[in-house]
Amino acid sequence: MTDTINVVLIYGSARDGRYCDTVAKWARAQILAHKAFSLDIVDPAELAIPLRMSRNESGDLDLLKERIGTADAFVIVTPEYNHGYPAALKHLIDSVYGEWQAKPVAFVSYGAASGGLRAVEQLRQVFAELHIASMRNTVSFANVWEQFDEQGRLHAPDRPEKSMGMMLAQLQWWAVALKNARLHTPYDLVAT
Repeated sequence: MTDTINVVLIYGSARDGRYCDTVAKWARAQILAHKAFSLDIVDPAELAIPLRMSRNESGDLDLLKERIGTADAFVIVTPEYNHGYPAALKHLIDSVYGEWQAKPVAFVSYGAASGGLRAVEQLRQVFAELHIASMRNTVSFANVWEQFDEQGRLHAPDRPEKSMGMMLAQLQWWAVALKNARLHTPYDLVAT
């Protein structure tokens, strides 16, 4: 299969002054360096998704469902807030259901000493319930504020770039395998 893989990069934070912009900008450049990927960016700070769902869905919710539905794979950039992932990310995830299924997800996390790994482990549980294959490898930035300069460049890029390359190679493999599987047998036939 030689089709381009549609990767959706999802920002995990919607806070004012968030560091997510810096980390996501780095992740975006790494994803775009892989010629097999096209890229869409979903930022919960730019979406108006109602907290109370009703039959009268908002335009942003319809758009979100479409973007998640047309994705072949996901990369989530998440901070760790209070030993967990942000509420804005949980709301975004829970606003969509079937569109997530039978696709792979990879994580880039950041935070203080843990580098966001507790948030990632919690997200793995959520995505397992949504029938998503999560990549074992992650990219994690401990004490993230010390890792990047004022222009958003990594002080020591070799290790994170190598880790990201390995993770994206796994994501590509799973995206192709699951895309072929979905084409052969629609997942909703087995997802009951």
